[in-house]
This record gives sequence, C-alpha cells and structure tokens, in this order.
Amino acid sequence: MQRRRFYAAPDAINGSLVELARDETHHLARVLRLAVGDEAFVFDGCGHEYRCRIFSLDNHRAQLEVIEPLTDSVESPIALTLAQALVKGEKFDFIVQKAAELGVRRIVPLITRYADVKLNDEKSAKRLARWQRIALEALKQSGRRQLIDIAHPMTVAALLESRAQLSAILVFSERGGDSITTALAKAVASQNVMACIGPEGGWSDTELEQFAAHGAQAVTLGPRILRTETAAIVALALIQHARGDLSASSCAP
Repeated sequence: MQRRRFYAAPDAINGSLVELARDETHHLARVLRLAVGDEAFVFDGCGHEYRCRIFSLDNHRAQLEVIEPLTDSVESPIALTLAQALVKGEKFDFIVQKAAELGVRRIVPLITRYADVKLNDEKSAKRLARWQRIALEALKQSGRRQLIDIAHPMTVAALLESRAQLSAILVFSERGGDSITTALAKAVASQNVMACIGPEGGWSDTELEQFAAHGAQAVTLGPRILRTETAAIVALALIQHARGDLSASSCAP
C-alpha cells in the first residue's frame, strides 16, 4: 500500500510529537479520512521521515506520535539543478512536477530572449508559490524528503553570476554539441551538475556566448528536435542514470 505522507516543517516536530499545518490536516482528515490511531508518515523537508500514529485530531490540527524514524536512502547522490526557460500555460507546471520526481534539488526559471513569457513581480510571485505547491505534492508522491529550492525567474546572465557552487554546466541545444556521455566524462566526477534547457524558440547567440564564456558544455539530445518539456525530462533522466540513482539495481521498500 502506498504510504500516506505529509509534510511538517522541522519546528513542528517536537520530540515524539508532530503537529501538522491546517492544509495538511485537512488533507489527512477530509480527503484521506484518516482517524486517531491510524498510521501515517511525516517528512520534514530536510531529509528526515518518520512513521507515525495519529494521536489527536480536530478540524484545524492533527497531532501525530512518532513511532520510528526511517533510515533508508531516497535522495539522489547528485546535486542536480534544472535551469529551465519559461514556457507558457501548464508546461512549466509539468516540468516542475517531473523534475521533482526525478530528484532535482534546485529549479531556476530562466527569462530568455526567445521565450514568449513575460512575468511582472506580482505574476512571478504567484507562479513561484504555485510551483512550490506542485513540487511539494510531487515529493509526497515520489517518496522524496528534501524540499526543492525554486528560485525567482532570472536571466542567463544573472544565473551565471550566481553559479559559484556549480561544477558542471550542461547546455542542451538543438544546434548540436557533445553527447551526454561525453559531456559528463569531461565534467570528471562532479556531483554538482546544472542542466540548462532552452525555450521552444531556442537559445539566442548572446545566451550561448554567455554560457561558453563560463565554461558550459553544449550537449545534444540527438537528431530530432524535442519540445522543451520533453528535453527537460530526457536530460534529467540521462544525467540521473549516469551519475545519480536511476541505474541502481535495487530500490528501498
């Protein structure tokens, strides 16, 4: 049976008691219709998860008693960032969801030259809150325990100025480049990787020059032109297979 999982911030976990926020309590009681005495699982967004039993429950608050911490490993060993060009409609929502399932630790929405998406401060804040909710639901579904850092939308130039913690930048482009195998081999054994996916209109010459100036490697995904959401999923899966845990021979129960 699939685990019934809930999120609680670290400061909501005090000793052996966990208190769920109002929205999580609503989901537990009204959607899943759990009751006092039922078991559930709680993760804190920092990598920890606990098997719990519902201790008390009312309309606005659920308290759970910790039975035991879980010790299995579910997060990818690779610190993977997805820098994804903004796209219209629900496509970006879809990309956030699938990136979360595939083990990404950080998502950076990119404002690019040929992306037909314009966000003012108000729209940007609303979209960011929506993406965070989507990512959290994807974490619950996929069994992950580490919250995803989703940055405010930024330009390629701003991204590259803040990349000090990244060791390898892979720019996926329809203009060609190395295979993913070759690109990762050039990145030696780096466990900090950023995959950069462009918009439907492709990268501009200026953006590609900016990437090249910061040592980024151009990568191709083959002879066919993929939609940006397809390219994102394929790129992340290939990187996780090569450096992460998608090629693991066994999975945690």
